[in-house]
Amino acid sequence: MDIGKDLVAASATPIVMAILSEGATYGYAINKHVCELSGGEIKWTEGMLYPLLHRLERNGYVEATWEKSDTGRRRKYYSLTDQGRKELAHQQRRWEVVDSALRGIWGSTFNVLLQSN
Repeated sequence: MDIGKDLVAASATPIVMAILSEGATYGYAINKHVCELSGGEIKWTEGMLYPLLHRLERNGYVEATWEKSDTGRRRKYYSLTDQGRKELAHQQRRWEVVDSALRGIWGSTFNVLLQSN
């Protein structure tokens, strides 16, 4: 399924912030988690994810630290700040409004389609 660039771009920030609300993690793990959550339908490139993480860091929503992984390799771990948690709550409320509107219109449309058949 082609989700489309606009929808992917619009949903990327709240998805990343929600994943980081579960705990600190690194870019590859974020990408893997998104792919798993979407049943393989959403696949981000590094060129999409890392600029987003850097923007969230500049805005004070995310902080990054370099740490050694279990394999001894250095990785940059990202975590949500208190300000990021507040912004995530705002994002969640916005998406709930959008979800409600879509469900309302799709429910009406579906019922009309059923009645016309």
